[in-house]
Amino acid sequence: MDVTITRADFADPRLGAFLQAHLDDMEPTAPPESRHALDLRALQAEHVRLWVAAVPDVEGVAGTAALAGLDERHEELKSMRTDPRLRGRGIASALLAHVLDDARSRGVERVSLETGSMEFFEAARTFYARAGFEPCPPFGSYVEDPMSTFMTLALTAR
Repeated sequence: MDVTITRADFADPRLGAFLQAHLDDMEPTAPPESRHALDLRALQAEHVRLWVAAVPDVEGVAGTAALAGLDERHEELKSMRTDPRLRGRGIASALLAHVLDDARSRGVERVSLETGSMEFFEAARTFYARAGFEPCPPFGSYVEDPMSTFMTLALTAR
């Protein structure tokens, strides 16, 4: 599938709606203290870079992915989501490759993520494992949580 990836336009109301749908998807999966998805405002922080995927013949946002800086050489993958109607078409793979290439180009050495441990997130955990992410302990400000799975990927120069 032909995927175009650009930096997010936070003034686009379609982006706000897409990100709210992501938060709405997460709400029934865990109690508030175990949900770590960022809202539109948090994604506009200086240490966060958000990208949007678009595909031909589909109106609106096809997918998103963000990187949030943890320290100079370590970033966190955030807001990774594909429109449910478009899943299985390679959009997530294109987004992940794009953000990892961006991180490498800026000298980032490690990208980590938190995702749910429940069945709802099984496809996500499998996707990240196929991309080379491995289980790891909590990082950044995270703490052990039975509702969370933590994964990390050491980046190598390409």
